[in-house]
Amino acid sequence: MTTTTPDMREARIGSTGGMEKSFGFQQVAEQDKQTLVNDVFHSVARKYDIMNDVMSGGMHRLWKDAMVAWLPPPRSPNWQVLDVAGGTADIAFRMIRASGGLGHATVLDINSSMLEVGRGRAEKKRLAGNMDFVEANAELLPFEDNRFDAYTIAFGIRNVPHIDKALSEAYRVLKPGGRFMCLEFSEVEIPLLDKLYDLWSFHGIPRVGQMIAGDADSYRYLIESIRKFPRQKDFAAMIERAGFSRVSYRNLTGGIAAIHSGWKI
Repeated sequence: MTTTTPDMREARIGSTGGMEKSFGFQQVAEQDKQTLVNDVFHSVARKYDIMNDVMSGGMHRLWKDAMVAWLPPPRSPNWQVLDVAGGTADIAFRMIRASGGLGHATVLDINSSMLEVGRGRAEKKRLAGNMDFVEANAELLPFEDNRFDAYTIAFGIRNVPHIDKALSEAYRVLKPGGRFMCLEFSEVEIPLLDKLYDLWSFHGIPRVGQMIAGDADSYRYLIESIRKFPRQKDFAAMIERAGFSRVSYRNLTGGIAAIHSGWKI
């Protein structure tokens, strides 16, 4: 991969999509993007959770808690959530705990290495009975219409080549009255914080990725993909075009991350 310089926010795509040929700051053949992204996550799977702590200073835990609290899961044995790009099952564990152990989570990921980590963690936490793990593509979900009460995706939608297809599928599999929630890195909206964030992202994270995971290039891609992802308002517009109502978002830590919400009504 090519080296990058800070302050690349102008590279973000707009509200009409456009990430199907974007692999970080590189342009690749549309048919090659998914394979390239898969290779990244096969590489980082074993160190993914450790690197999340290092990259965010542990803040990702608070952001995930905030998404679950905004939902929140009811204490009902019939409640079902689909967690897409859920790999290591961080969100699914939180959902089950918040439901008092009554809810059921289906963890879906296109990457077998990430799912393997998630299954192992579920067994250790003795939560495997509340969870299913499904290897499938977010753009073509293997579920019937109107199946789930909630659809969640955390730090994964920016890696989907055709975001509009993933949003359309989210709408299809949700029950009427179901809720879509997405936690994703976004655009920092606080002066000075954005500059500091760029310096850490482009210079610090790839180096740490090399030290901890032995892979600087994969983490360089992950940082570049953040800068390509739509701004908060642009992504909200994409969610609305997929059919969702009452679309809103909340910034976290000055916009480093944002939670987007929408309802199928």
